[in-house]
Amino acid sequence: MNHYGLIDLHLHLDGSLSLASVRELAAMQDIEIEKDDAALLRKLQVSPTCRDLNEYLEKFDFPCSLLQTKAAITRSVSNLCAELTEQGLLYAEIRFAPQLHLLQGLDQQQVVEAAIAGLDQEKFKANLILCCMRGNDNHGKNLETVRMAAKYAGRGICAVDLAGAEALFPTEHFQDLFRLAAELGVPYTIHAGEACGPESVYTALSFGAKRLGHGVRSVEDDALVARLAAEGVTLELCPTSNLNTGIFGKIEDYPIRRLMAAGVKVTVNTDNMMVSGATLASELEKLGLAKDEMYILAKNAAESSFASAAVKEWVIRQIEDRFA
Repeated sequence: MNHYGLIDLHLHLDGSLSLASVRELAAMQDIEIEKDDAALLRKLQVSPTCRDLNEYLEKFDFPCSLLQTKAAITRSVSNLCAELTEQGLLYAEIRFAPQLHLLQGLDQQQVVEAAIAGLDQEKFKANLILCCMRGNDNHGKNLETVRMAAKYAGRGICAVDLAGAEALFPTEHFQDLFRLAAELGVPYTIHAGEACGPESVYTALSFGAKRLGHGVRSVEDDALVARLAAEGVTLELCPTSNLNTGIFGKIEDYPIRRLMAAGVKVTVNTDNMMVSGATLASELEKLGLAKDEMYILAKNAAESSFASAAVKEWVIRQIEDRFA
């Protein structure tokens, strides 16, 4: 393996369906889709002129429409695990929101069980993170998602998350979800410091988060960066996605080395392989990281993962072997 992209901790299922997977899922359900790959890609991938996170999120409607049956959900997870194996990854945490897959009569438990069945079809080591969604009218569904994560903890489900339009629905409105997660012993990560600035990161930290999805806008506040380093909070950085949504104008401005130099635990992830047109290898290549820097990132990811102690131990051994 000629690259060191070994662990992806921030990978959305619906944003990472390959063309082959999309065509298979459509065929399974007799759904008419574009025959031309270029036309299909335009439905799935952001354009270079993407303005912001809200426009980026529009690309999820179509893939989500293909993930409304148990068979499709199982196949999509299985396919993604097979593709990650081919890419040389050791471990991944795949996230999705069960409440977005109820349009054809499934309930959240059926969705979660279908996704776990997809994991079980492959030998690739992965876990699932269940996303609660930012919104005004889905509080009950979010609470149910947290309870599902508790019910299936250690059986393919490893954590919960809060995803969606951060600027429209501020993090502070969702405190009770993470209070419940803590009561039930469910680990969590929270999307913060992406569309909103340091204030959303401070809020996520006040909820007890030890991992943050993105968190990259923490660099706008030196005191916050120092706090992240002191408390050992891990940032799940997703460079291409952050360029897509206009947080940074060019990769040279991406502050990964600044965060590393400040002692912050950072990891590099794809976010959405299809929507952003990225793989873990391409992300690391784009950043121009040296081998010793990639070793630190891989170790950070292994140590910060929500995997069992046995899987963590195995992954760390593999990392040591690959970097030897």
